[in-house]
Amino acid sequence: MFLSDPKTLSTPRGTFTWREGGDANGAPVVMIHGWPESSYCWEHVGRHLKDGLRVIAPDLRGLGDSERTQGREHYTKQALALDVVSMLDELGIREFQLIGHDWGGIVAQEVALAIPDRVSRMIIMNIAIINNLKGNMEVIQKVRSGSTKSYWYQHFQQEPGLAEGMIPGKEDVWIGHFVTGAVKPIPEDAVAEYVRMYSIPGTPAAGANYYRAFSDDAKRWSALSDHKWTVPSLYIYGNKDKVILPEYLNHIEECFESIRVEEVDAGHFLQEEKPEEVAGHMNNFLETA
Repeated sequence: MFLSDPKTLSTPRGTFTWREGGDANGAPVVMIHGWPESSYCWEHVGRHLKDGLRVIAPDLRGLGDSERTQGREHYTKQALALDVVSMLDELGIREFQLIGHDWGGIVAQEVALAIPDRVSRMIIMNIAIINNLKGNMEVIQKVRSGSTKSYWYQHFQQEPGLAEGMIPGKEDVWIGHFVTGAVKPIPEDAVAEYVRMYSIPGTPAAGANYYRAFSDDAKRWSALSDHKWTVPSLYIYGNKDKVILPEYLNHIEECFESIRVEEVDAGHFLQEEKPEEVAGHMNNFLETA
């Protein structure tokens, strides 16, 4: 095992869990998971990270073993980022490198917006860049002109009460649908962990709130077209993703002062399908203590 069992801490914003791994005296790297996963999503890629890194992997609110909170307002990505910042403050982590996948990649961007002076490098994986309004609009136009079948789960979870009423007791079916892996299967231990997590009471509602809060998120991001990331950044893209389409990368270079894109032959959960390859790209980019 690379990551520790979940540890618990309380902050002014709530009670959260996190996992830790690597070199206790290494350069801090904060790794933020997406949906429907937890901090465990970094277990396999972490085994291939180079020495000299201290991994801090939070469980976002409503997922992993962090608190389940009612109300979609707690699940805007800006609010989730403030949760992460409160955890890092409690842990005494000042400057760090930042990695995020899926919704965790959005939360990572919100963290970098909130405390830019503390983020030294940023890696984003298979999710939209929130200030790339041109590229994101091209995705919307492509989806509207074709099939929206791949996005059914987002609409399902946005409907009031459906996730809460239909997922409990079927967690293995629910999780299994998403984490099959486009190129290689996701490790069985990871799948079992996400089924366990989704079986915790309140998780279907909390997970759905990530999507129910999206309209509030989108209003916020619509004002970010003039923002340009100054932090050195890397985008690692699993090219078999059916939801995060290649058009999300259009115009990405206009959003950063320094950005490199690396493509991996994998689906959405690339760090679990191809952990050694993904870790290799991370190792070439991250700085050690």
